[in-house]
Amino acid sequence: MSLASGTRLNLGCGNKHIKGFINVDKEGNPDLKHDLEKFPWPWQENSVDQILMIHVLEHLGKEVDTYFQIIKELYRVCKPSGRIRIIVPHFRHKDFYTDPTHIRVITPEGLNMFSKKQNKIQIKQGLSDSTLGIQLNVDLELRSIRLEPSEHWYKMHPHEEVDVQLLIQESEIYNGLIKLYDMELEVIKP
Repeated sequence: MSLASGTRLNLGCGNKHIKGFINVDKEGNPDLKHDLEKFPWPWQENSVDQILMIHVLEHLGKEVDTYFQIIKELYRVCKPSGRIRIIVPHFRHKDFYTDPTHIRVITPEGLNMFSKKQNKIQIKQGLSDSTLGIQLNVDLELRSIRLEPSEHWYKMHPHEEVDVQLLIQESEIYNGLIKLYDMELEVIKP
């Protein structure tokens, strides 16, 4: 499928079509029907400017090799400096663990493993974290992370603005305080 400049994909759109994006899903009535676990994807290398994956990635890649292939396809189809926005439920929130179709935990730390810059830092420091960016020859740099507190956080702190550091600290003790991660990656290519 040949696409013009400015291509933006809403992958795994379900019933939520977004104007200005090619809405893609394997079911329903998307602009393009495609199973994201079937490879290669129908876009040319370096053809996509922006990808949205809103409550999608946690449903994909039960097998590690399939998950890695999804990451490789995201990297392959995106242009240099392309952006990938990933929104997923926090793994310790009921929205994640009550849905039996949620098969993969997605975290900022896990996505950081696809950054060659982070991989080189880990190697230099002698850390044992997986250097997946180098191993898979992808380079995805995490540019922003937004945490959305849950209703439980607001019950505990009804009159306070969200203190992100306190939210993170308390979420290490209590389940369900963070509702979701909203993260943006930049595709780094020569």
